[in-house]
Amino acid sequence: MRKFLQKRGTLSLMGSLVSILAGLLLGFILLLIFNPVHAIGGLEDMLLSGARDMSKLGKVLYTAAPLLMTGLSVGFAFKTGLFNIGASGQYTVGAFFALTVGIQFQLPWYVAILAGMIGGAIWGAIPGIFKAYFNVNEVISAIMFNWIGLFAVNMCINNMPMMLANAWGQVARDRTARLADANPAAALPKLGLDAVFGNYMNIGIFIAVIFAILAWVILSKTTFGYELKACGYNRNASLYAGINDKRNIVLSMAIAGAFAGVGGAIYYLSGTAQFTIIKTLVNMGFNGIPVALLASSHPIGTIFSSLFISYIQVGGESLQPEFAKEIIDIIIAAIIYLSAFALLVQGGIARLLSRKHERAAGKEED
Repeated sequence: MRKFLQKRGTLSLMGSLVSILAGLLLGFILLLIFNPVHAIGGLEDMLLSGARDMSKLGKVLYTAAPLLMTGLSVGFAFKTGLFNIGASGQYTVGAFFALTVGIQFQLPWYVAILAGMIGGAIWGAIPGIFKAYFNVNEVISAIMFNWIGLFAVNMCINNMPMMLANAWGQVARDRTARLADANPAAALPKLGLDAVFGNYMNIGIFIAVIFAILAWVILSKTTFGYELKACGYNRNASLYAGINDKRNIVLSMAIAGAFAGVGGAIYYLSGTAQFTIIKTLVNMGFNGIPVALLASSHPIGTIFSSLFISYIQVGGESLQPEFAKEIIDIIIAAIIYLSAFALLVQGGIARLLSRKHERAAGKEED
């Protein structure tokens, strides 16, 4: 049992669970403060609504798919020693590439997803190039390219009449066309899943899970993945061992960007979402950070952490009308914020177990 508890995977899981429980406890305290009468019922509704209603479970899976992809994007870069805070921009550019292929060029959904992956990879590779060849911190360049990507996409869509909703007989002029009107073939297939899980459900979650497994295979089962992780642990030692560190940095950021780009494609090819001309960055890219932290950047763990974050977000809708929408946002933000402490919790658990092991060993010697 001691050896099992001291395993790295067990420590990661325990750290994530403690962070989740702490976040839920803080959320419950907030519910008690703002509406003590409905606090217990509200918490129960938030945690069980997805299990009681299949349509809400479908919405959980629908929201989890892009979250999983942005979590993979951040986690993959973490595994290789990089901080990809540019997932939001890569997500936006990937969505633009996918929608352009689907609406402007009238191509099917699988081509649009491939285009989204290419768009995200291009946008991710640029900070990687700056990092590898000019030693520019990837955090700074990625943040800048988040905004460049957002405004570039807004500008392009505004100057592509066929992309806008009003070109397809819709009233809105500040968003892209609905795929149902522009090109139904570009929408992700539902395969009859909507009959069970509601209109939000499509194959997006299955595509995301396939990419998560692919990321795990690359990092854990290939020489290429070993080289990427080696550069992350120690770039100078990797260079001394004959690994091309500059190439691997660029490829790592390109792959991370590709994952985020697929996330944007999956979300906007769902047939239920339209890209709106906005002046603020989308939250989906930044929400990938707590998803990756909760999973300790493990690709398979990211599947479960994205489902949890999505479940809390959808379950929070059940708190209304007894609680204001802002209360729900605070609770979700608290859980997401505390997830950032998962690594610290893991370290604390490891030290505690180590001390117990040393005490037990000392008693045996006595």
